[in-house]
Amino acid sequence: MIRAENIFKSFGETEVLKDISTTFEQGKTNVIIGKSGAGKTVLLKLLVGLFQPTAGNIWYDDINFNKLNKQELRSLRMEVGMLFQGNALFDSLTVEQNVRFPLDMFTNMTKKEKLDQVNYCLDRVTLAGSNDKYPSEISGGMQKRVGIARSIVLNPKYLFCDEPNSGLDPKTSIIIDKLIHDITVENNITTIINTHDMNSVMEIGDTIVLLNLGRVAWQGTKNEVLESENEVLQDFIFASPFLQKLRKAALNF
Repeated sequence: MIRAENIFKSFGETEVLKDISTTFEQGKTNVIIGKSGAGKTVLLKLLVGLFQPTAGNIWYDDINFNKLNKQELRSLRMEVGMLFQGNALFDSLTVEQNVRFPLDMFTNMTKKEKLDQVNYCLDRVTLAGSNDKYPSEISGGMQKRVGIARSIVLNPKYLFCDEPNSGLDPKTSIIIDKLIHDITVENNITTIINTHDMNSVMEIGDTIVLLNLGRVAWQGTKNEVLESENEVLQDFIFASPFLQKLRKAALNF
């Protein structure tokens, strides 16, 4: 579990986040949504420690993330996986080397132990046997799966995904969504996803936090979305005619 407690964040005189309090549950896919400029990316960067809050605290279970020293922070980061929006793969490294990179940085595992763990993760994302390929030799969807393999290679307790379906076609997006959800449930990970993809939200969003103008405008489950009367949520979720029809059908069922 990760908890944000009365988080404020300012850049100069501009206040971007205003009194954010929410809980991201363990073993679930927790989704952050909102319009561009709502503060989603800033919140995600605060949660992983790339930014420091102006005020407030972030808790990883019973650990105050903002009070850790360098050694404690390094230890905790070994339990954190990150899937970047642009994959962030090293073009000059093979698939195997990309996935192995966190093991080289953070562990003292033997070469065989590292290879076994890499192969396990590649098999988990259905990329067994692709070890020697380079990112330029595989599709965007495969690159995203390599990114997922790298993000789970340290067996993380916490997984952050920044726009995981960015640039992917709808069919591949569904595959990536299911993969993230399955890995979350099977390994009891606290997964936090920053996304604009409402298909993802409705498919795998166990808990949802809507940001608007730097504040939490609504939070709940995907089952509560269609029944909510929150005007900010309705304006964001039901902007498309298709979803408007879906909501009407659900309410009339």
